[in-house]
Amino acid sequence: MSRLIVVSNRVSPPSGAGEESVGGLAMALSAALREYSGVWFGWSGRTTPEFTGRLHIEKVGGVTAATVDLEEIDLEEYYNGYANKTLWPLFHYRVDIAAFDRAFDQGYRRVNRRFAETLAPLIQPDDIIWVHDYHLIPLARELRSLGVKNRIGFFLHIPWPAHQVFISLPRHRQLVESMFDYDLVGFQTAEYQQAFEEYVLNEAAGAVVREGQLSAFGRTLDVGAFPIGIDAPEFAEMLKTGRARRMRDLMTACTVFRHLIVGVDRLDYAKGLEERFLGFEHFLQQNPDLRREVLMLQIAPASREAVEAYQEIRGRLDALSGRINGEFADVDWAPFRYVNKTYRRDELAGIYGAARVGLVTPLRDGMNLVAKEFVAAQNPDDPGVLILSRFAGAARQMREALLVNPNSAEEVADALRRALNMDRAERIRRWRALFDNVQREDVAAWRDAFVRALRGAEELRPAMVS
Repeated sequence: MSRLIVVSNRVSPPSGAGEESVGGLAMALSAALREYSGVWFGWSGRTTPEFTGRLHIEKVGGVTAATVDLEEIDLEEYYNGYANKTLWPLFHYRVDIAAFDRAFDQGYRRVNRRFAETLAPLIQPDDIIWVHDYHLIPLARELRSLGVKNRIGFFLHIPWPAHQVFISLPRHRQLVESMFDYDLVGFQTAEYQQAFEEYVLNEAAGAVVREGQLSAFGRTLDVGAFPIGIDAPEFAEMLKTGRARRMRDLMTACTVFRHLIVGVDRLDYAKGLEERFLGFEHFLQQNPDLRREVLMLQIAPASREAVEAYQEIRGRLDALSGRINGEFADVDWAPFRYVNKTYRRDELAGIYGAARVGLVTPLRDGMNLVAKEFVAAQNPDDPGVLILSRFAGAARQMREALLVNPNSAEEVADALRRALNMDRAERIRRWRALFDNVQREDVAAWRDAFVRALRGAEELRPAMVS
């Protein structure tokens, strides 16, 4: 069997069960590499005064990791710059805060070239290469220029924006053209795939060769939707651990027979945290009879603190959480706990299991694995209720959740009241349908579907489309 080479910006295989923090990419890719022998390649997370291309190779958690250090200017222009100040906000429909700086663009292309030059010597003739996420969109083009002819696939973990949003990006055509050096490009949902296809047809004079295959720029490309899932069997085992049970018991004791509402998100403006806080505030205002019956816990570990937009949102959330508790708390009770701490996944499993409501309301999200982990952690005989943003990719699969527009404080507040008043029979019925999807469309199904499609992608190098 050919090796699988996984490429992502950061390489972070878990060193032990339950130790991954919030976010599903490390969990998903580690599961893939346990199934298919190979290498996980990417940035080490360290900087060096001068780029040397020297590889650091180690085995972590059963996964072979090959990493390379970047220069400080690479970090600033490629990662903090183009990836997180340009592409991330643009792909999440925040054109108003996207930074279009030519130096960022140059740094992005430079680092992708450096990754390609460092990776190419590791590649064996029958390897298949799986590139992940918006940091590395041009990587296949750089590898092809170095003579790599292997099958290369790309998976986008975040949304692909609508046509009129995407063309706000300078050099948008060149970025899309570089994607046609892949054999297969995968998206989280059919909606994101369709948005990409619309761009190709309208901006690149492309054509649909057949369902799931496009032609443009003199080449053809296979495209598809591959919704990511969680490692359901692993998560089920995690729920049995002492750490998960202790956290569940702790949360049950802390709520003192109140209903726990829980949100777990990386601190990011795309996660709709401000809107969620306002929705909870509106719930407290409109439902005085339920105020002392609930406790909301929002876990939001800080991220990308070098980016100004993230510093600003943290300040606004601190103010909002203080306002809510200042208005509604009493001497013996406060309705809201806001924590900027990272927890292990087994600890989070225990917190999810103790919750009556999971509040997952991003403004825009590629998938959102927290929603799936919340469902997997529930007691089948007395499950909690998932409230989910209709703008999360997971909403396409998890229609038995209470779907809301996260921009509407009234909708969020109404959904909270409905969830808290929902009888057990309806909660069980909804949970069973959700859990069936979590088990059926798990990370193994995602992994196998993508790798199978990549292996089956037609060899199109160097054929040209007239």
